[in-house]
Amino acid sequence: MSKQPHPFAPEPSVRLSPVSYLVMGLIGLRGPSTPYQLKRAAGRSVNYFWPFPHSQLYGEPERLTAAGLLEEEREEGGRHRKVYTLTKAGRAALDSWLISPPGEVFEMRDMAVLQLFFSEFMSREALVALAGDQVRLYRERIAVLEAIALHYSERQGRRRMAPLDLGLRMARTCLDFWQEVADDPPEA
Repeated sequence: MSKQPHPFAPEPSVRLSPVSYLVMGLIGLRGPSTPYQLKRAAGRSVNYFWPFPHSQLYGEPERLTAAGLLEEEREEGGRHRKVYTLTKAGRAALDSWLISPPGEVFEMRDMAVLQLFFSEFMSREALVALAGDQVRLYRERIAVLEAIALHYSERQGRRRMAPLDLGLRMARTCLDFWQEVADDPPEA
């Protein structure tokens, strides 16, 4: 089955990155937003499972506006902040992206796992210290994610909370793994 282009989809010459979709998605969820509001919203949500340089949230809306995917309004008076809204073409681009599975699985880039890979060059004590530090970090992460889940459980739909649930499951699995390494380090 071939995918038909959406009537408002952007021209093929417009290169959309993951940050483009993030910007359009956040504006779609929040409504009209300034880059600062996008930065705050990303920091409280997607940053827990998809970190990226937040400085991109200041230039990307202008680029998407030039491509016709966002509309910009300047506030009158005050700081003349730029407020962006999603256009029909932007919504179509977002919709098209959402129905296109990425065709890839989670890619782990974890410095502690890389150190574990080379741990035969470490002493047993250094490996236990590495694992202990990861246990501490994962406990802290779990506490933050559980607090978020508690705070938003009544306000958000289950779909929006699903990435948080996945994050908690992954953090708990990593905690269990590193606790096992700390308790019984593998032999070199």
